[in-house]
Amino acid sequence: MFFAIRGTQHNGHRYLPDLYRRGVRLFVVDRAEEIPEGLGAYPEASFLLTEDSLLALQAVAAHHRQQFRIPVFGITGSNGKTIVKEWLAQLLSPDELICKSPRSYNSQVGVPLSVWELNSTHTLGIFEAGISELGEMARLARVIKPTLGIFTNLGTAHDAGFASPQEKVGEKMQLFADVDTLFYCRDHEAVHLAAQALLPEHRLFTWSRRHPHDAHVAVTVAEASADRTVVHVGIARPLAQEHTFTLPFADEPSVENALHGLAVLLWRQVPATEIQRRLDRLAPVAMRLEMKQALNDCYVLDDTYNNDLAGLTLALDALARQPRRGRRTLILSDVLESGLPAAELYGRVAAQLATHKVERLIGIGPEISQHQLLFDGVERAFFPQTEDFLANFHSDQFQHETILVKGARRFGFERIVAAFQQKIHGTVLEVNLDALVHNLNYYRIRLMPGTKLMVMVKAFAYGSGSYEVANLLQFHRADYLAVAYADEGVELRQHGISLPIMVMNPSPDSFQKMQQYHLEPEIYSFERLRDYLRAAHDQPLPAIHLKLDTGMRRLGFAEEDIDELSIVLRENAARLRVASMLTHLAGADEAQHNDFSRQQLAAFQRMTPRLEAALGYSVIKHALNSAGILRFPDAHFDMVRLGIGLYGVEASGENQEALRPVSSLRTTISQIKTLPAGHTVGYGRRGQAVAHERRIATLAIGYADGYDRRFGNGVGHVVVRGQPAPVVGNVCMDMCMVDVTAIPEAQAGDNAIIFGEEMPLTTLAARIGTIPYELLTSVSERVKRVFFAE
Repeated sequence: MFFAIRGTQHNGHRYLPDLYRRGVRLFVVDRAEEIPEGLGAYPEASFLLTEDSLLALQAVAAHHRQQFRIPVFGITGSNGKTIVKEWLAQLLSPDELICKSPRSYNSQVGVPLSVWELNSTHTLGIFEAGISELGEMARLARVIKPTLGIFTNLGTAHDAGFASPQEKVGEKMQLFADVDTLFYCRDHEAVHLAAQALLPEHRLFTWSRRHPHDAHVAVTVAEASADRTVVHVGIARPLAQEHTFTLPFADEPSVENALHGLAVLLWRQVPATEIQRRLDRLAPVAMRLEMKQALNDCYVLDDTYNNDLAGLTLALDALARQPRRGRRTLILSDVLESGLPAAELYGRVAAQLATHKVERLIGIGPEISQHQLLFDGVERAFFPQTEDFLANFHSDQFQHETILVKGARRFGFERIVAAFQQKIHGTVLEVNLDALVHNLNYYRIRLMPGTKLMVMVKAFAYGSGSYEVANLLQFHRADYLAVAYADEGVELRQHGISLPIMVMNPSPDSFQKMQQYHLEPEIYSFERLRDYLRAAHDQPLPAIHLKLDTGMRRLGFAEEDIDELSIVLRENAARLRVASMLTHLAGADEAQHNDFSRQQLAAFQRMTPRLEAALGYSVIKHALNSAGILRFPDAHFDMVRLGIGLYGVEASGENQEALRPVSSLRTTISQIKTLPAGHTVGYGRRGQAVAHERRIATLAIGYADGYDRRFGNGVGHVVVRGQPAPVVGNVCMDMCMVDVTAIPEAQAGDNAIIFGEEMPLTTLAARIGTIPYELLTSVSERVKRVFFAE
């Protein structure tokens, strides 16, 4: 269903022709006269006419929210909403199956899309809400309908939309009118007064560093270093306690954001040792104040997320704390929505630069450029737009300095950060998330109606990065995830992944952990089933998945085991729930095995009804992997398992052109040497001498990174400047050598493509007689993963 939403600078109605061509057949519109070419141009479509498409979207999401009687956190404030949401999800993930807003989905459109993700598996929701003018929060509150709330802080962001700070805080507080408990920092006086006016005292839970006797939790910073903060915590209510915790952050915004999560854990009376364990695992959120290595011994503080005045102060604090030598530079866009006259605003910015000892300012935007005379105390340059700065960008202008990049989203400062990093090289596995979604949809639209989708994220998501891939799959509404071992599932839960997760190789010593993290084991033998029942004692167990062996002869219950298995299932029916039954085809990707595959499917269809009769209910049945999805459409059953196809490899080879490569492994040329005739290269002198001079490039990748030793001595090729370069000599642990004699323009620092579009995985795997699976899963975790969307 497509909602045609109108805004000040866009109109969703204009996209209807393209969406209709792509297969969309249900549209919500609010201006029939704005439908391009009229209703007659869409003979197969249905249109729902409403007064306002955005309100309709919110109403649908609000109705969906009403179907769930679970606790839901609503989070708002001027800064930190997304980080608090992400960290709260991490801190509570051992106890809950959490649905949360993806990324920064906190707008009038983002909130309903986030709440729509709620389903029956979730035990807790966490949603953020952002507003910029009066009347917006009441609409979001109806969609989120929070039972718990967190007010992060009150800053200057979006001041222009409100007559006063009091009006803004009052608008934001509407989110919490019906919550059972509201968490906030007592030190924000305006927030405190508004909370007291809205809710009775017993529905407030506060923490404070300045008012220790007037808050539930008193926090004192006991020690601060470059990378951590030790806090002493005194809890006055509900029980008098004292604890000391170490936060794995030093900058002020991160400390405040982490303390919101700590307050929630204390309110839930999580044991102190467990709280510290969870705090230790907090991962930085890729959004704010990321330190990135840049060219010419520079470092960039990437804070391109927002640029309100309060956020600028916090970012300048972080810049001032950097211990590196060299000057401090600020690249700043126009500061939007401050609510201040421009002269006063930029006068304040100039004073901040002096306070924080910023030595150079690069201002970008028409407004800051008009007030450049206010910045007479620093070296300065100004540009009307980001494009003008990039057109005049020269790397030698920046040497040995720390550069804070801070700009409003519409200025696209991520391009500036990229320019500073364009000469920074290393061995990197790039993962194209858009390609992954393309492949997901390619298989999804080929499923029979009602067929569920389980996606394999075992083996570090085939080398691509488990959490990042799982998070994308959760957003795109996969039904199940599958991992090989319980530890992989635990890590996903600790990162806030709430989809049902099947563990394919459970061990008896992992069953308690699986119970704690709501992981569902694949049970393939009587021994493992008895182990699972013993581990349960009298506690409720996660559902199990029964593996049936129909011819793979690897794991699973054979057909002759079905009678005995039926008896065990009947005897334990009160405490054992079966979620699914599955089998695995031994030759689904090869036509020569079609008859055997159909024999397996027939055996599966004989075995499952007998087990369902013993259970007294139907379960999900699944047999097909990526190749089987395409080759046996009549055997999709209730669910299919998508694996290597998601990552861009069509196992049967019949439809490879329809998929997009997801991963690209590249490295850099560390050095190029001219090798005289008759000289050898590398260990064992295996790079044999030839009768002519050669240019040999050393690459920063070896077998410890996952580049197989079998590629040595001319078997493997890499791509440099679009041309193949053969491997010379043995592949070493951390490097290898290639011949670039035929590529005279090659130089140190150039990229070398190991695999990707220029060197397909299937081609590379064939060179050493293996399969793409092996190459993908062999990429070492020490190789940095970079995730991007086009």
